[in-house]
Amino acid sequence: MKLCTAADMRALEERAAGQGRPQAVLMEEAGLGVAQETWINLGAVPERKIVVLVGPGNNGGDGLVAARHLHDWGAAVTAVLLARQRREDDPNLKQLIERKVTILPVAAGDLGSLDEALAGAEAIVDAVLGTGRVRPLEGVIAHALERVSALRTDSTVAPRVFAVDLPTGVNCDTGAADPHALRADVTVALGCSKVGLHTLPGAEYAGRVEVVDIGLPKDAVEALPVELLNARWVRERLPTRPASANKGTFGRVLVVAGSKLYVGAARLAALGALRSGAGLATVACPASVQALVAAGMSEATYLPLPDQDGFVAAEAAVEVARALAGYDALLLGPGLGQGGQQEAFVRQLLCSLPVRQAGLPEDGPRVLIDADGLNNLSRVPHWWERVCAPSVLTPHPGEHARLTGHSISEIQADRLAAARDAARAWRQTVVLKGAYTVVAAPDGRAGVNPYANPGLASAGTGDVLAGAIAGLMAQGLAPFEAACCGAYLHAAAAEGLRSDLGDSGLLAGDLLPELPRTLRQLRGL
Repeated sequence: MKLCTAADMRALEERAAGQGRPQAVLMEEAGLGVAQETWINLGAVPERKIVVLVGPGNNGGDGLVAARHLHDWGAAVTAVLLARQRREDDPNLKQLIERKVTILPVAAGDLGSLDEALAGAEAIVDAVLGTGRVRPLEGVIAHALERVSALRTDSTVAPRVFAVDLPTGVNCDTGAADPHALRADVTVALGCSKVGLHTLPGAEYAGRVEVVDIGLPKDAVEALPVELLNARWVRERLPTRPASANKGTFGRVLVVAGSKLYVGAARLAALGALRSGAGLATVACPASVQALVAAGMSEATYLPLPDQDGFVAAEAAVEVARALAGYDALLLGPGLGQGGQQEAFVRQLLCSLPVRQAGLPEDGPRVLIDADGLNNLSRVPHWWERVCAPSVLTPHPGEHARLTGHSISEIQADRLAAARDAARAWRQTVVLKGAYTVVAAPDGRAGVNPYANPGLASAGTGDVLAGAIAGLMAQGLAPFEAACCGAYLHAAAAEGLRSDLGDSGLLAGDLLPELPRTLRQLRGL
């Protein structure tokens, strides 16, 4: 499902107007869609008391159209005007006046009449502000939303809230929520869903998101670069599994990971690659910890590396580079540790990888850099100029902050922009981990994961994710597609466990047997 920003929506509306569908036509379709979703969710509307909160702009116009249809279908509708900008010659307002629909203008300091209108309401349609809002909520709008929120908290039977396009107070692009923002049960997204409905905190205000067609040009919507990932999108891109296959068919992953402090990271990453379908995983780890890694995993092969006191030594980069010819994907970083030797190892290894040349086939394995691979890389000046192989970088917000020099709060304030800007600047695929993980490609494409699961806030789950993505790259998926499919697979597996275990106590190892089960479900087998 495509996602759009406020700028995207303006461009889509302009395109529609150029094809003979002006704003008035789109508004009619939008209001009808909102009314229909309200009907569907209430079960029926005759004699049901419905209050429509109407703002000053197009969002308010959509609400007026919805109010008209709900009235015509038998609902007891009150349209509450929260802005003076709606003139009586507004054609949609005139149609309500002609039908003798109750219209209640509410001014600042006159909120008692709003309380009366809200009393006993079974549904509230939030058509106050949409994608164009940029300023903080204040005045009569802020006070009115406070009254509605209080009513929903205090009432024995709280009215359901249906938001038009966005809950008022939620930022279309970032998901930031004003302190007065109104929480919806259902958000009726017009034409296509908005980015801010699928990132925190906006997702918590949106409730269930339903997209209605309002007549935007379908080719223009399909050309939008941001996708909300779903099972169908992933299914269409998963690698095939021919019956005639051998382990070489499904690719070989070299996992460079682990140290005396983080033995489990290497094990989880390698098993993540195997559980996602890779044919072979080799763990390249410090020789002194190989036996510890192998003790918990009999399925991998091993490449013991020169080490210094249980950590990989800088000279090990030569051995890894020499071994790479036999592998389809390189996973670098989980549990390596940080320091002078590890930093030198990461720098030397990445500089030894084949350089991409425009117009020529890729040479050498695809690369995934995770965890301490990223932490050590962040200490290398102009590091992005040294990573020339086609790569996936998988930072959490703290690692992304170290790589970019931005603060964590800046990154979290606009996760989509942070991931896309980094992917473009670094010319690599970036996976910004966290609730509603964002995957961004250098060409501007992005995938947003539809899941937020606190159960994944557990040590080692990122190692499993890195392994899953590397395993999919080894099976032939391009970096962006592998990252999107791996992130979705990982999160969907966690959702399956959540239904059984709840959202606390999930261990990274619990994900491993769940990955093939989730793959089976995705393939529809």
